[in-house]
Amino acid sequence: MENDVQKKQEERKHPGVERVYKNDQIAIYWEPSLCIHVGNCFRGLPKVFDPQARPWVAVDADTADRIARVVETCPTGALHYERLDGGTQESIPAETTIDARPNGPLFIHGPLKIIEVGGHVIREDTRAALCRCGHSENKPFCDGTHRLIGFKTTK
Repeated sequence: MENDVQKKQEERKHPGVERVYKNDQIAIYWEPSLCIHVGNCFRGLPKVFDPQARPWVAVDADTADRIARVVETCPTGALHYERLDGGTQESIPAETTIDARPNGPLFIHGPLKIIEVGGHVIREDTRAALCRCGHSENKPFCDGTHRLIGFKTTK
């Protein structure tokens, strides 16, 4: 049993592993490989999003409306939701904006399609954090390495 718990804890550290947390009102999708721990989720609803707990998302700890509002504040696209109760789904902004974070990534919000050389679509989403320091192991996405290397912007 303890071996299974340890294996699950290790598994969640691997890029590309996704988690779904749901009840009959809302499903929350988490993509760890995109999460750089900005913290909007746990600052917004600490009873729902608790990084120290397992599972770290307690989907029954608040209303689907409040959870949806907080999930939409995730700047990286690591968190998304689907309403299962007929509530409003995630909206797609009319325009795309890019927010160059001081000493950090580019936060992109709006309809976006990221295409690699050769035309292969890497991701279509409404939120992403793109690497600006050049050292991410998850390019073109930010993985938080800018903090480790002391990346500084000119302004």
